[in-house]
Amino acid sequence: MDEYTADAFVNREEPVPTIAVSRDPDLSTASSDENEHAKSKRERLKEKLSSSALKEKLHDVGNQESGASLQDRLFSNLLAVCTFVCLDPYLLSILPAASAVLFILVPAFLARHPPPLVAASDSPSYSLRGPPLAPPSTIKPAAEMSKDFFRNMRDLQNSMDDFSTMHDAVIRTLAPPTNFSNESLSSSIFLFLFIASCVLFLASQLLPWRFLSLAICWSGIILGHPSVQQLALAGRESHLRPHEKKAWTWLDNWISSDIVLDAPPEEREVEVFELQRRKGGRADEWEPWIFSPTPFDPLSPQRISGDRAKGTRFFEDVQPPTGWEWGDKKWVLDMSSREWVEERMMQGLEVEIEGERWVFDMAAERIVDGDGPKDSTLTRKSKMSYWEEETGMEKTGEWRRRRWVRMVRRKAFPASE
Repeated sequence: MDEYTADAFVNREEPVPTIAVSRDPDLSTASSDENEHAKSKRERLKEKLSSSALKEKLHDVGNQESGASLQDRLFSNLLAVCTFVCLDPYLLSILPAASAVLFILVPAFLARHPPPLVAASDSPSYSLRGPPLAPPSTIKPAAEMSKDFFRNMRDLQNSMDDFSTMHDAVIRTLAPPTNFSNESLSSSIFLFLFIASCVLFLASQLLPWRFLSLAICWSGIILGHPSVQQLALAGRESHLRPHEKKAWTWLDNWISSDIVLDAPPEEREVEVFELQRRKGGRADEWEPWIFSPTPFDPLSPQRISGDRAKGTRFFEDVQPPTGWEWGDKKWVLDMSSREWVEERMMQGLEVEIEGERWVFDMAAERIVDGDGPKDSTLTRKSKMSYWEEETGMEKTGEWRRRRWVRMVRRKAFPASE
């Protein structure tokens, strides 16, 4: 009983049967002379099934039921389902189970219990009782290099092409106004969406969401009908197209007058520390060492771990941060050396409040307690104040540093990048 096996549509082995009406004139004319007086039931049936009569019947049925095609019935059923779901959202929980029953289980059962080849004359229906009459339906893979294999490949390529076309269309439509390539337009969209979000946050509970979802659902389904699409395109060309340019002109004028984007770029202050090292153990000779982003104080992680200071040897090699550019032409010496030492809460330093504003390391023998004798142990160091102003004593530590500052501003990139 292989003739009852229901294969997948894409793996069909035979073409779908179509209705063919013969146009032979010999079959379309009945011998009215021979059967004019005595026509049996069989002969009248033959006449009804003649080509001309069948053609007229099909034409009449097509004229009467032109709106009751399979596509229209599916369209009506889809509208009915959407209507019930929109008006009662709890019905969404029924859709998975109902879909499994109607589209999986029922067709599978009918495949195992097919109708008889010759139906009984007295009853249009047939009994579904008894043992199964056909094997279960299975999906057979198409053989390689077969006609169905190439049909499947064609359908897959068409589906991928449709997806790529839709994806490109969405990106082409949504990307330019939302990626801030045109900052005025993107800022206007941001403003409208922000206002809409605030309004919906306050008034969303007042909206009739069921009727809105019903209207949106019906509109989407109806617009998918080819006839409605043609009417919609015709209405757009006749009614919307003449006013579209005027609307865009009004929007551009509003954006140019209300959206201001000429704010100056952000500016910040950057710093660099000039480090010098004692030369030859003499207190009055210092050797320029490096320009570093950190002050390299005695309790810095680099000093504690024994690493060298990192930076550049020349002032000209100091570069602004990534994405920034210099806002002025020269570096300026920070005269408030006491303030930046206090802000960093650095210890073991002497601050020069006059002159070149150097901040020196304190010599080990000068780290003393407030009331006790000289001692360079860690316990004594912990009791030392954060900083001490220079008192004219000659002995200082190995390093000294001072702070230079300069203004930077955000680098503006053109829209083409």
